[in-house]
Amino acid sequence: MDSTSIQVLIFGILAATANVLGGLSLFPSRLHSTHKRYLKYLLALGAGFMLAVTLLEMLPKSIQLWQQESTADHPESSYFVPMMLVMGGYLLTQFFEHTIAPHFHLGEEMHCDEHDHEMISGSAAYTAVAGLLIHTFFDGVSIAAAASVNSEFGLLVFIAIFLHKFPEGFTIGSMILAAGKGRREVIISTSLIGMTTLAGVVLFYFVGASMGFTVAYALPLAAGVTLYVAASDLIPEINHHGDRSPLISISVFAGVALFFATQQLLHLVAE
Repeated sequence: MDSTSIQVLIFGILAATANVLGGLSLFPSRLHSTHKRYLKYLLALGAGFMLAVTLLEMLPKSIQLWQQESTADHPESSYFVPMMLVMGGYLLTQFFEHTIAPHFHLGEEMHCDEHDHEMISGSAAYTAVAGLLIHTFFDGVSIAAAASVNSEFGLLVFIAIFLHKFPEGFTIGSMILAAGKGRREVIISTSLIGMTTLAGVVLFYFVGASMGFTVAYALPLAAGVTLYVAASDLIPEINHHGDRSPLISISVFAGVALFFATQQLLHLVAE
């Protein structure tokens, strides 16, 4: 097993672990409000970083890959095909998250009186988890595809995804608790989400490439999914919870700044 294989496996395991830890942060219950207070800033930081990675790394590299594969007779394919794949990834995520899964907000399912019973049905909670599986799977595909281009790019995409994994686990755990379930079900649900990310890493890197599903196809498709998560999931989410606080916008800008700082650091290390 080469160093890149080890790298993508470690990234996949860390991302999956962050999902589980996010769910476990709900216990004991008295910590819930404290953690939620700071999660919106972590979400904002992750949204800014992810948006920068998608627009400044994933999309340009997708086009570059297709430019290398396009022929002189069909030069337009170097732009049209990857952008269609980006659109496909975006619409696929829209379909799964808002057709199969009901919309929910971070931790909002937990806003109930301690004597109340279920805030949402168990079937609704598990359907929402199932709807999230497509984007968590492509989290793994994104990590593996980026690492296949080069290690620096892989690290940048991993950081972008890792930053929203803990809040994601927190959200899923909140839904399961709101459905009247307990710690065991929270661990199972967040583990399932985490394992789906790891499956995306393994299936693309170790299986997909050998079957012809190359980086040129996987990267723009994953970019569409990542763009949706950043721009259509995370940004509206933090706007919803931010109460027009300037700290939210500053956190998004800080995420973008963190991307540039990380990018420059990686370039300096590589030289």
